[in-house]
Amino acid sequence: MAHLDFDDAPILVLGAHGKTGRRVAERLHAQGLDVRACARSTQPRFDWNDRTSWPAALAGVKRVYVTYQPDLAIPGALDTVRAFFDAATTQGANRIVLLSGRGEEEAEAAEHALQRSGATWTILRCSWFMQNFSESFLLDPVRDGTIALPVGDIEEPFVDAEDIADAAVAALTQAGHENALYELTGPRAISFAEAIACIARETRRDLRLVPVPPDAFRAGLLQAGVSSPEVDLIMYLFTTVLDGRNEKPANGVRLALKREARSFEDYARRTASDGVWDV
Repeated sequence: MAHLDFDDAPILVLGAHGKTGRRVAERLHAQGLDVRACARSTQPRFDWNDRTSWPAALAGVKRVYVTYQPDLAIPGALDTVRAFFDAATTQGANRIVLLSGRGEEEAEAAEHALQRSGATWTILRCSWFMQNFSESFLLDPVRDGTIALPVGDIEEPFVDAEDIADAAVAALTQAGHENALYELTGPRAISFAEAIACIARETRRDLRLVPVPPDAFRAGLLQAGVSSPEVDLIMYLFTTVLDGRNEKPANGVRLALKREARSFEDYARRTASDGVWDV
């Protein structure tokens, strides 16, 4: 597929230390491209809650990968990203790739704001990340061996952050992804119990999934030191989004990358070999 010519302008990657932003920046660097990977701790810095930090991050940029922290579902996110899209296009950015959430009405409102922004857009509407088990709030419970979650038999087609990053880089660098919406999932839906069993096989450990009431789960997160806003978000995802609405896998990875999505088994095998779950 033909690569795009943006006169060597830097590519802004937001969420530089996040699960997808880090991977996107690494891939773009590997291609020899000028990458401006930004977060609250970088120079230039970028803070969603400090709009005075936006102009320096956007200076000279024509392409942007947008991940909103902590999630597009939180109150106020829509107004903030709408203002960012306006700022980006005003400063000359004309291609924006947005990481969105599958089954989230608030995320879809943000998608519509991008579609109306005047920029050429690509939307990556993603299901639950596989990496939540290894790079997020489920890592410590997996290491401990007991994963207490407010889940039943609902299945989720977990998506690999590696696939998301591949799709984002393709949209930022190649022709053919203009004004496209890709629903990115894994190849099949599995339950949390199946996911934990898969990790147990690859790590050769005894792991136990313990269903708990939502209130007990919330209390456990707070006790573990998870911040209140993050707890609210996690509870929203477990009690609202994981209601069966996302059980059916989508074909976005195939459409975007012309290959099949990575499986949970592949993710678990790779991650176990990295030693992330070792105790």
